[in-house]
Amino acid sequence: MKGKTIKEIKIGDKAFFQKTITETDVYLYAGITGDINPAHINHEVSKDTIFKGRIAHGMLTAGLVSAVLGVQLPGPGTIYLAQELKFTAPVRFGDTIKAEVEVIEKIEDKNRIKLNTICTNQNGEVVLKGIATVMPPK
Repeated sequence: MKGKTIKEIKIGDKAFFQKTITETDVYLYAGITGDINPAHINHEVSKDTIFKGRIAHGMLTAGLVSAVLGVQLPGPGTIYLAQELKFTAPVRFGDTIKAEVEVIEKIEDKNRIKLNTICTNQNGEVVLKGIATVMPPK
């Protein structure tokens, strides 16, 4: 299976992936990365933060963007080169996050594309936004 080449990609092309974030997802991510910040895994500590409870890791949410890029647009064979991120709202356990990408620029001579990246929750609230730069497969 191979993703789209730069010749097959058009400005405005879009794709998305959607997932409900579970407590298990957060604990697995904490274990894999070593990020055991109490904001993510300790209810007693996190209830006294500005978030008033546990939240998912921001980079776990960003990983959903990676899923779209590596599986759908451009897809398999894509090399993820850069990502600018802004975390705009917390992701809570049970939130359904939609990660969307949209092609905004093609740099054909360097085989690069830039994509708007945005994640929203089930209420349409933006929780993450940014710009990705990738190298689609040849």
